[in-house]
Amino acid sequence: MGKVLSIGILVAALIAGVAMYYLQVYHFYEEVRPVSEGGHVEMRITLDGGDVVALPVRDFDGIDADSSPIRFRACFETDLPQDAAPYAAAEPLNAPGWFDCFDAGAIGAALGDGTARAYLSEAHITYGIDRVIAVYPDGRAFAWHQINRCGEVVFDGQPAPDDCPEPPQGY
Repeated sequence: MGKVLSIGILVAALIAGVAMYYLQVYHFYEEVRPVSEGGHVEMRITLDGGDVVALPVRDFDGIDADSSPIRFRACFETDLPQDAAPYAAAEPLNAPGWFDCFDAGAIGAALGDGTARAYLSEAHITYGIDRVIAVYPDGRAFAWHQINRCGEVVFDGQPAPDDCPEPPQGY
């Protein structure tokens, strides 16, 4: 009886582990589809003066998930405006292995050695979350969402710093 019970527990644990892996890596992600009529994805870029304008995008491939505001990842090509606002604290987040156009390690290394530069797409795309874009000189670009300074403080249960927007109810 003990062997049957042990085998049953192991099989249940294996099934639960496989299900959890599948849910985290595959199930919650959805392809981000073009939103404009011409089949172009609407991405935006923040300029040095603070204005947020449309960013021309080609060959877009993106994923996102409703389960977390930082699961957005995208690969595309663009012509970056000369006055785009730099983003100093860019840290690309890993994408699922099957989304092979986005390699966070390579993007991070390129940002570190100056091969690519990071720019603010939109601040507070969701409260406490910025959309960041890394752009290579040849126009290849990669985007992700990352927790900003305001989000780090508020999500940790502290009051928002004075220079941050007021968090929505429930934060």
